[in-house]
Amino acid sequence: MPRFAANLSMLFTDVPFLERFSRAKNAGFTAVEYLFPYEWPAEELAVQLRANGLEQVLFNLPPGDWDVGERGIACLPERVEEFRAGVEQGIRYARALGCRQVNCLAGLKPATLREEDAWETLVENVRYAAEQLAREDLTLCLEAINSRVDMPGFVLDTSGKVMRLIESVDADNVRLQYDVYHMQIMEGDLIRSLECLMPWIGHIQFADNPGRQEPGTGEINFLNVFSAIDALGYAGWVSAEYRPSGLTEQTLAWFQEQR
Repeated sequence: MPRFAANLSMLFTDVPFLERFSRAKNAGFTAVEYLFPYEWPAEELAVQLRANGLEQVLFNLPPGDWDVGERGIACLPERVEEFRAGVEQGIRYARALGCRQVNCLAGLKPATLREEDAWETLVENVRYAAEQLAREDLTLCLEAINSRVDMPGFVLDTSGKVMRLIESVDADNVRLQYDVYHMQIMEGDLIRSLECLMPWIGHIQFADNPGRQEPGTGEINFLNVFSAIDALGYAGWVSAEYRPSGLTEQTLAWFQEQR
């Protein structure tokens, strides 16, 4: 059985954030992730992890101004210093939370920015982040996010683009974060893709499609997908990152079936 984690930014959202840790534990999860930790002091989050016997397995580097629609700044030439400061902040939180990997959101490309300039900036920023994280023995993940439904204009919207970036950066601690939901929209052929990409995958997330809700609400055969992940010998975490159709506990039939 894959090792499942709960994304607390999307699950158990009927209670305040800090109360979601105990809900995840009571539901049977042993690990959590969430989009960003920076709104809370690191020690406050660490207390919740320890109190509930949970492992922190992932969070994102600072994305810029999320509330106004920014989805990462790694591709923006005028934001390099801000990106580097965000890397340092992410490392501090990872150290405090015992988290061994963080994800870098590439960002949305402004219409006025040339593709070549966005790509060159992205490569240099990711190379810098990988170097800094390597000093702490941390892994940097890179995620492809669909540009058809959720994030039009996102620079990395296919696994192929992420792999091109990984090759350009050429660092041992950079991995692909494979999101089943996003890649079903952009590429399909999930099991064959997982087979081909598995040597570079450092983290997996999932939701059904369409709707981005729990398994069983859309078109993806998760029994087959989870079985394939297991058969491929993947030892990392597989994180539930969906919008529950009801109370989270009422949407965990897929989890109970896998236990």
